[in-house]
Amino acid sequence: MPELPEVETVARGLQCALPARRILSIRLGKTDFIEDPAALEREIPGSCVQSVRRFGKFMLIDLQPREADEPKFALQVHLGMTGRMVVCSPDEPVLPHTHVFIALDDGREVRYTDPRRFGFMRIVPETEREELLQSVGLEPLDATEADFADKILSRRARIKALLLDQHVFGGMGNIYTDESLWRARINPKRLGANLSSAEIHQLYKAMRQVLTEAISSRGSTISNFVDSYGLPGNFQQRHRVYDREGKKCFRCGTLIRREIVAGRSSYFCPRCQPAPRVRKKKTVAKPIKKRSGGPARA
Repeated sequence: MPELPEVETVARGLQCALPARRILSIRLGKTDFIEDPAALEREIPGSCVQSVRRFGKFMLIDLQPREADEPKFALQVHLGMTGRMVVCSPDEPVLPHTHVFIALDDGREVRYTDPRRFGFMRIVPETEREELLQSVGLEPLDATEADFADKILSRRARIKALLLDQHVFGGMGNIYTDESLWRARINPKRLGANLSSAEIHQLYKAMRQVLTEAISSRGSTISNFVDSYGLPGNFQQRHRVYDREGKKCFRCGTLIRREIVAGRSSYFCPRCQPAPRVRKKKTVAKPIKKRSGGPARA
């Protein structure tokens, strides 16, 4: 599933291509991933793109309506597991499972392709935008270290689960969580509330480094991710732990292990990221009951 770096890569590409472009028409194929297909067909044609922004794992395409006195709105797009959104010439071959075609006034078009249709699209009125944005967790690249620490220390949950929770940190996913924990030498099964201040500092620094480097490499292409120009990412070549089960750790040579943590496959080095110690329950000796004496013999 595209995570923060992949969605940020697509959003930046669309931000370079779409602002000030007027939408001439929209054509839909399968629509089971669209909240209200009729609303898209009714509202989007004639509107003008103002900006494209990422929030967590989704994008908002801000649109100016046909009439200046009409309220503004946005198109919310979630790429799901296999979604891609590219800007191209209408003459280019159409990929299978392309379900949305948006014609622009400069002759190009935006295409949304999603084989598994786990993505999502809907119109967001301006009155609902703030509520939507507040539902997204802390932005990892904008958070201060103090805010980051507060989110972790205030919850009794495994650190892997905390980083994946979109209501806690918006945009983090399995790949970059595992990569960040490996760099910080923290086992994914550790409780966040039990991390020391030094460990939280290392994790904060590692997370920001991993995300920044991944964005610079235009994300990771594991299966079919491409940016808004149809080009794959490169950060998968720099993965140090994700999907490397049975291979040697780049740091110490120990074989990478995979376990299910927080319901997800989690990759870690058992030596660099030691498992949390299990506290043994103290056994309290039970008092020995004295046998009651029988009747005295004559």
